[in-house]
Amino acid sequence: MEKTPTGTSVGVDDPYEHATLCDHLTGEGTCRYAFEHPQHDPEFARERRTDEFACPVVSDDASADWDWGDCPHFRATATNRECARCGLEAKPMQLDPDERPLLEEHHLSYADAGREVSHEITVYLCRWCHAKVHNSWARVTDDVNPDPEAIAALEERRSREQRELSFDTARERRSGDDGH
Repeated sequence: MEKTPTGTSVGVDDPYEHATLCDHLTGEGTCRYAFEHPQHDPEFARERRTDEFACPVVSDDASADWDWGDCPHFRATATNRECARCGLEAKPMQLDPDERPLLEEHHLSYADAGREVSHEITVYLCRWCHAKVHNSWARVTDDVNPDPEAIAALEERRSREQRELSFDTARERRSGDDGH
């Protein structure tokens, strides 16, 4: 299994199996990175410009036989707002920005000694699954249900949200203030 620089597990054998699309890929199949940041890698930008900025991974060109791992600027960050392991949904609390989120971004890829570039590949894990993946043998692909503590935290947030969204008339608020 892949490891972090400190030696804990990331919960997958191959991070690229969990990467869907590059964050720099446009809907037309072009590389936004080469277009927007040519100064960061002029040679890469020049090659992409020659191919009309076509992404060599999704290109129809048979000579461009690339995988995501071949691209020096590949990045696939989490967009799905649920735990990749247990399916717990995100429930941010708008009124308390300091409250710890239910979901945390989990890195599947770290730089290793044999590569110059580290590809950022992330998924969301609830904080309970995140701890299990890093602290034990748990895998991101385990078929599990959310922990009871996770469900309780989610339901507590939903209850607070319902209370915050409830409507009290001025009369109800006023009668509650002075005891009438």
